[in-house]
Amino acid sequence: MQARSRTLLFGLLLGCACAGTGTGAPRAAEPCEPRDLGFDRKDVGWVHLPISTFKRDTVYSLVPEGDRPGVLRASADRSASLFATRVKPVTSTSVILSWEWKTDALIPGADNRDKSREDAPLRVLVAFDGDLATLPEAERQRFNLARKLSGRKLPYALLMYIWTDFVPVGSVIPSVHTSQVKMLAVASGRGGLRAWQPVQRDLADDYRRAYGSDPGPVIGIAVMTDTDNTGARAVGEYAGIRITCRKG
Repeated sequence: MQARSRTLLFGLLLGCACAGTGTGAPRAAEPCEPRDLGFDRKDVGWVHLPISTFKRDTVYSLVPEGDRPGVLRASADRSASLFATRVKPVTSTSVILSWEWKTDALIPGADNRDKSREDAPLRVLVAFDGDLATLPEAERQRFNLARKLSGRKLPYALLMYIWTDFVPVGSVIPSVHTSQVKMLAVASGRGGLRAWQPVQRDLADDYRRAYGSDPGPVIGIAVMTDTDNTGARAVGEYAGIRITCRKG
């Protein structure tokens, strides 16, 4: 994606599915409660979010796969778009997010450290609320631009879990477009391809590592498989997204 499209992406992502306050303090959050965010659950409210009329959409579809319910298959062909849901603002300091994902192959040439090759076969994204007034002037201007482009309020920060290549697991990759998006490599390389891989993340720990501060409330979740930069094809599958709560 080019920079302008990426900026619009951050406005669309959970700007329509789970908008932040835009200004002022974060909204009041509720205590963590376990929740099944399965893609087949109508009460969760998953929606497809195109990025731009100038972009091809990734195709998202529910597919049957053995005894695993609610498998979402993302088929990207020189494309990028999201599948997202909002959640009631929840205190993120005790939230554990878990899911399963699978892909048969990595994307040749993709490298999320390079904006011209910033694609991934699998991404899970978490949006956080916060006070935009605390950001530097340049960052507030980027948010204002994205809001004008999308017509929606934006989340304060985004944590993006990715399956990548070239970088070790645990690496934090800052976005080249905004300081309020951080990518965290939770899988890297070809090990584990063609099989379901479980992932479980403590959101507060990951946020502190990426941003160096405590997170605001969680306000939304999304997945994305994208190949618009490399012009490649990729298929990613997602299942079993759940919120559980850390004890103590």
